[in-house]
Amino acid sequence: MESINTLAALVGIPVWAIVFVIVWTIAWKGLALWRAAGLRQKWWFAALLIINTLGILEIIYLFLVSRNYKVEVVEEK
Repeated sequence: MESINTLAALVGIPVWAIVFVIVWTIAWKGLALWRAAGLRQKWWFAALLIINTLGILEIIYLFLVSRNYKVEVVEEK
């Protein structure tokens, strides 16, 4: 917690704002990575994992890109 306090003092914004941004980013990144893995989209998964955009890329992926794809389960007899 001390490192967050130090960061808040250095940047000049409240601690709660830093915590909010961290939780916001992790939530959107988790949802987007889950969807990319489920759709087996390796390149999207890698991009979402590496690029940090405070959830912007993740939201674009979830609401614009991944809606065009569906996973079809085929059962073999």
